Amino acid sequence: MTSFLDPVIAFVSAHPWLAYLTLFLAALLEAIPVVGALVPGSTIILALSALVPGGELKLWGVLAAAIAGALLGDGSAFWAGHRSQREILGAWPMSRYPGVMAQSEAFFHRWGTLAVFFARFVPPIRAFVPVTAGALGMPPVVFFGVNIPAVLAWALAHVLPGVLAVSALHEYAGLPHHQGIGKHLWMLAVFASAIIALGVWTLRRRRIGKASSDKAALDQASSDQASSDQALPGPRPGAGPT
Repeated sequence: MTSFLDPVIAFVSAHPWLAYLTLFLAALLEAIPVVGALVPGSTIILALSALVPGGELKLWGVLAAAIAGALLGDGSAFWAGHRSQREILGAWPMSRYPGVMAQSEAFFHRWGTLAVFFARFVPPIRAFVPVTAGALGMPPVVFFGVNIPAVLAWALAHVLPGVLAVSALHEYAGLPHHQGIGKHLWMLAVFASAIIALGVWTLRRRRIGKASSDKAALDQASSDQASSDQALPGPRPGAGPT
């Protein structure tokens, strides 16, 4: 794996603007409904933050790219919902994910204004709450008043752990800084965690889907049995034992 990471790190060192663009697009796409549930934006940001202590990337550049992408993505989703109102919640492609849309709307109703803040840290509804907030009529001033601090906190929470962890590995664990072992370990840990989280999420989705299918089959069987019972002919009037 390190033989794969070394060329990537060298490429980023030679073309840092591409890394900043990647961070911007990762944060932007992760905030777009449906697309955000498929793009591993948080994983990309967490991994690339490891390149700050070695000087391949600048801390201010990483934070600025992540914040700008998230604000643009959340703002675009909110305005789309604000203009279309509830119609957008049942439109394509949101209509293909009724479960996530229902979860997002329930999350919004439960937490109200704070849902905009908390959703920034809860995938995959992170990508659906801004459009839901707009569709349900949240005032723009209220939305952006909560969303901007949420994005700032989210960016710091995704960038600083990698910076601090890699710096600590070199400073206190005695790992040679010039060999880049710390950034390798951090990136491997991030990718491994992402794979494990994806596996757990996939298994959970399959169990939920199987439970829903079993319940639907049981309901259908009960309905068929009830229909059969109603269709059975009753005894004819006057008929009795001979």
